[in-house]
Amino acid sequence: MAAKHNYTEDSIKTLSPLEHIRLRPGMYIGRLGNGTHAEDGIYVLLKETVDNSIDEYTMGYGKRVEVHLADRTICVRDYGRGIPLGKLIDCVSIINTGAKYDSETFQKSVGLNGVGQKAVNALSVSFRAQAVRDGKAKLVEFERGKLAQDNRPAKSDERDGTYIEFTPDEQLFGKNFAFRKEFIEEMLWNYAYLNRGLTLNFNSKNFKSEGGLSDLLKKKLTGETLYPIVHIEAEDIEVALTHGGHYGEEYYSFVNGQHTTMGGSHQAAFREGLVSTVRNFFGKQYDAADIRQSIVAAVSVRVQEPIFESQTKTKLGSTDMGPSGPTIRQFVVGFMQQHFDNWLHRNAEAAETLRKKIEASERERKELSGIRNLAKERAKKANLHNKKLRDCRVHLGTKHKRAEQSTIFIVEGDSAAGSLTACRDVQTQAVFALKGKPLNTFGLTKKVIYENEEFHLLQSALNIEDGLDGLRYNNVVIATDADVDGMHIRLLLISFVVKFFPELITNGHLTVLETPLFRVRTKKQTVYCYSEAEKQSALKKLGKAAEITRFKGLGEVSPGEFKDFIGMGMRLEPVTLKNLHNTEDLLGFYMGKNTPTRQNFIIDNLRIEKDLVEV
Repeated sequence: MAAKHNYTEDSIKTLSPLEHIRLRPGMYIGRLGNGTHAEDGIYVLLKETVDNSIDEYTMGYGKRVEVHLADRTICVRDYGRGIPLGKLIDCVSIINTGAKYDSETFQKSVGLNGVGQKAVNALSVSFRAQAVRDGKAKLVEFERGKLAQDNRPAKSDERDGTYIEFTPDEQLFGKNFAFRKEFIEEMLWNYAYLNRGLTLNFNSKNFKSEGGLSDLLKKKLTGETLYPIVHIEAEDIEVALTHGGHYGEEYYSFVNGQHTTMGGSHQAAFREGLVSTVRNFFGKQYDAADIRQSIVAAVSVRVQEPIFESQTKTKLGSTDMGPSGPTIRQFVVGFMQQHFDNWLHRNAEAAETLRKKIEASERERKELSGIRNLAKERAKKANLHNKKLRDCRVHLGTKHKRAEQSTIFIVEGDSAAGSLTACRDVQTQAVFALKGKPLNTFGLTKKVIYENEEFHLLQSALNIEDGLDGLRYNNVVIATDADVDGMHIRLLLISFVVKFFPELITNGHLTVLETPLFRVRTKKQTVYCYSEAEKQSALKKLGKAAEITRFKGLGEVSPGEFKDFIGMGMRLEPVTLKNLHNTEDLLGFYMGKNTPTRQNFIIDNLRIEKDLVEV
C-alpha cells in the first residue's frame, strides 16, 4: 500500500520566476537536448537573443548583427537603439518586462511575452549584457540568473546597440552539450532571407540575401524544378514556390521572422489557397494531394500580436492578422487567389507544366489505389502477429507533455531489438526491427512501398502514407551496426527516405544513432568510446592496464549498457540534405547500376589503414 502524505498548507510552494525557469525549463525553451538537434534548447537561447536584434532592424534601427561562438559561449551584438540603461537589469532578469507590450514601439515583432531573454539568463552559467546609448554604456553580469555585478554607466565611444554574451549551464544541458555551427548558420540564413538588406555575421562569415524566400528555395532545392520559382509578395506576406520531381510536400513557413517548423494556421491557409487557385485556374476539381504532390514552398507572414502554441513559437495558433484585420485564412487564401492566379496567367508554359505534373500524380495515385488496398488488408493480418514494432505509449501530435520526445529506433535483427527493447523508455521510445537488408529502392516508384511488406509496415508504423501531418514519432533514429553491413543498411534506409519521404529529413526528424566502438574499463570506472581518439584518451585516463572491448554489433551490447546509449547522453547524428542540389544524381551514383564507375571511384580513393589491435 502506497505511503500517505499529508496535504497541508505547507505543501503549497511559491517559486520565484528564476527558480521556476530553472526547475521547468521545458515550459520556456521546449526540449533541453545536447545540441545534436536543431530545435534543442541551446539554439532556442540563441534565437531568443537574436530575435531582439531582428525586431530592432524591423523597426528601422541597425543593419548589422554580429554573432560569435567560442567553445560554448555565444556573443550577439546589434547596432539598434540599445536597451535604455536604467532598465537594463529589469529587461534581462525580470519576467514580463519589456517594450514589446507597447504596440507603438514594436509592431509585428516575434518576442511579445517578456520571457525570452530572462530564460536565456536563468539557464546560463554566466550571462553578460551591455547597452550602449547616447555616448554611455552600462554592463551587468549574472551567474545562473543571479546578479553578480552591476556596473555604473560610463562614457563610451561605441556605436549604440546591445551586446549579449551567455554560456548555457551544463547542469541543465549536460556535460557533453555542444553548439553545431551548421545549425547556427541555418538559423542565420533564415533571418537573412526574411530580412533583405540585413547583414548577419557569424565568426567572420556574412549572411545576406537580396532575393528573400526565392533565395531560400534555391538553397533548399535538392533536384531540378519543373518550372521557375514563383516569387510573389505584398504587404505582410511573401511566398515562393515551385514543384520538383520528388515525393511529398516541403514547406518552410515563418511568422514575423520566426521559423514555424510545426506550421500552423498560416501554413494551412497557404495550402488551401494553393489548391483553390489551381482548381479555379484550370477549371477542374483536381484532388488536393495531386496538386500539392512534389511542392517546395516558403511562406512568410507578419501578424500583429501573434499567438503561438508554445513558448518556443514553432506553431502559429493565431486566426487573425490583427485585432481589426481579416482572418489569416482570408488574408492568405485571398492573396494566393489574386497573385498566384495572375502569375499563372502570365506564365502559360509553366502553367501547362504544372497541369501535366498534377495529372501525372493523379494517374499514379489511381494506379496505386488497388495495390494500396491489398497491402492494407495484408498489413492488418500481419499486424495481428507482427513483432517488428515494439511501440511506445506517447506519440507525436498528442497533447502529452512528452510528445516531442517520441522516438522510434530502426534496428537490424532481433538481437539488437531485444537489447534495446529491454532498456528503452516504454513511454516515449519504440523499436522497429528489420529482418535483414532492405530493398534498394533506387529507380523504383512508390508502388514498391506497397509491394514490399517491410517498407509498408514501416510506413504504417510512422503513419506517413499521406504526409507528415500524422507522423507518430518526432525522432526517427536509424540504429545499425558500425560495420560494413550496418553501413549498407543505413544507406539503403536513407535512400528510401530521400526517395519517398524527404520531408522527414528536411524537417529534422531523421537521425543516426552513434554507438560506441570501444569499452575501456577498470574495476572502478568504465568509459565508452566512439572513436580511436576517445579510446586513447580513456587509456591515458584509466591507465594502460585497462581492459578494452571492441563492439562489433549492437547485438553484443547488453541491455544494461544500451541504457547508457539511448538516455540523456544519447548521441544522434542528424541526416541532412545540406548543399545537396541533386539527390537523384547522388543516389544514382551510390545506389544505381553504374557498378564500373563506382568501382573505379573506390579504387582511386582507397586508403589502407593498419588493422586495429584488440586487447
